[in-house]
Amino acid sequence: MTEQVGETRAELSSRLNWLRAAVLGANDGVVSTAGLVTGVAGAEGSRTALLAAGVAGLLAGAMSMAAGEYVSVSTQRDTEQAALAQERRELAEDPEGELDELTDYYRGSGLEDDLAREVAVALTEQDALAAHAQTELGIDPEVLTNPWEAALASAAAFTLGALVPLLAVLLPPESWRLLVTVGSVVVALTLSGWTSARLGGAGPGRAVVRNVAGGLLAMAVTYSGGVLLDQATG
Repeated sequence: MTEQVGETRAELSSRLNWLRAAVLGANDGVVSTAGLVTGVAGAEGSRTALLAAGVAGLLAGAMSMAAGEYVSVSTQRDTEQAALAQERRELAEDPEGELDELTDYYRGSGLEDDLAREVAVALTEQDALAAHAQTELGIDPEVLTNPWEAALASAAAFTLGALVPLLAVLLPPESWRLLVTVGSVVVALTLSGWTSARLGGAGPGRAVVRNVAGGLLAMAVTYSGGVLLDQATG
């Protein structure tokens, strides 16, 4: 029974890890690429220029997101491993003191003295490191963060997100480019905002509004910049 619960927690932690990276990556891919291609469109860029700018932005952004996630999650994993190593040393050097510490934790949680000691002893006999790591550090030694998983999820999600504005600006006729791109970006940002809110257990309304407003602002700024650049160099 214990093994089944452990596997469930591992799967949940892994899923939340890559989902978080995926949602952030997709959102960044939509906004950054939309801003890039609308800026080029504002400067009256050709389809070739839009394609070149969009693909370059997609590749650079995906690699940047992957590297950033890898470094960030690796740092978190290193911190977790260092904390676990310290806990192992303390258990090896002073097992009785660590048992008393665990007993005090459960006593402080509301258990009677005898029951707190009984629980601490039982958990220590089963897996001392896991018992102390979970109660004192909030870390499950069997479920550490995975930097490669987060990096790959972020890069893949960024790529998928970036494809939305890139295809939206390339496929329609020139007169429809801006309208189709804006509409596609609004839909994509609504979906990513709703998803991020649900993953965090928050209401989706504000998250969606913030997400869409940020994307529209980015496109408005870059498009205006492109128009001004075209007028200045035309």
